[in-house]
Amino acid sequence: MGELIVVRHGQTEWSVSGRHAGRTDVALTDAGEAAARALAPRLAQRRPVAVFSSPLSRAMRTAELAGLTGVQPLPDLVEWDYGGYEGLTAEQIQATRPDWDLWRDGVVPGDAAHPGEQLQQVGARTDAALELIRPLLGEGDVAVVAHGHLARVLAVRWLGLDASAAGLLGHPHPGSLSVLAVEHGRPVVSAWNVP
Repeated sequence: MGELIVVRHGQTEWSVSGRHAGRTDVALTDAGEAAARALAPRLAQRRPVAVFSSPLSRAMRTAELAGLTGVQPLPDLVEWDYGGYEGLTAEQIQATRPDWDLWRDGVVPGDAAHPGEQLQQVGARTDAALELIRPLLGEGDVAVVAHGHLARVLAVRWLGLDASAAGLLGHPHPGSLSVLAVEHGRPVVSAWNVP
């Protein structure tokens, strides 16, 4: 059985500043492009049988620079819709909600472009993506290029845990990869946040 290779897109200006970039299409920085290129040799060794990406340009560009081919945009892999918190840092949010925690408290509604999404909705999207991906793993590795919070939810749903358990995983760095696998018939995280 193949493994699920999860790539977080490269660095953006918003990832540098800690701003929540859900549906806003933020471009990669020069460092983000370099990190994506640096993934190419490792991904070339894997030769995935299928590649899916968030349709946002930061993810699609990362896939391209990392040498992934045949990339299929998959809307279920887009980042969490942060609603009214789109573009804000955790510190800015905590200035008005001192004990705010994304995994526990979620987001507030925003404008028409960013209505907001609850954690269970993000979990349902990752479940739909996994339903598409799992049968392909019988043929070999599958790669996905996605976003930090989405990757965390995807990993815990792979493990069969509630989406809220994603808060127990460290935030993957931009331009990193993680590997979800099966050992002795059980889903596991065999690598996390590898630069």
